[in-house]
Amino acid sequence: MDAELKTQLNSDLKDALRAGDKVKLSVIRMVLSEIKNAEMAKQEKLMAGFLRQHLVTADDDEAARQSKLNAIAREVERIAPETKLANADILGVLSKQAKQREESIAAYTQGKRPDLVVQEEAELVVLRAYLPQAASRDDIVAAVKKAIADTGAQSARDKGKVMPRVIAELKGRADGRQINEVVTELLQ
Repeated sequence: MDAELKTQLNSDLKDALRAGDKVKLSVIRMVLSEIKNAEMAKQEKLMAGFLRQHLVTADDDEAARQSKLNAIAREVERIAPETKLANADILGVLSKQAKQREESIAAYTQGKRPDLVVQEEAELVVLRAYLPQAASRDDIVAAVKKAIADTGAQSARDKGKVMPRVIAELKGRADGRQINEVVTELLQ
């Protein structure tokens, strides 16, 4: 099933094209490209072992070569639905792009490049429109407390049990550094 967010992005791409909104068009194209790259990387990871077993070599006769190619095509078709990114993964792509824009804004501000700051801020506005509202510190604390209770974590050594749960729950809504600070604070 196609992710709702990807469908929305494709729809907004068409709207931006019709409206002549160059900034939105550029940002959405870039995000869709990043999503496609992530899907291809996921497909490559899923196909790696299969391809090693069905490697076509120069020593193969035509029938063996065709058989291997057919097997590869069937496998690609079989795993195609598994390679599509879910909304949570797409939010991760959007968050990463937004974070890059924030870092660029800071660097361009420091480098006294207001023209580039304006461009990055405009792109950041487009990206933030697709992201859920950022989690407050209270939301992060509540999620960490729940994860600590669920995992039975008691000390800083149990951080590895808590972090993945909280990161998955707050994906796209909270920065990993913020989560790490709260987890460290509560596990002392």
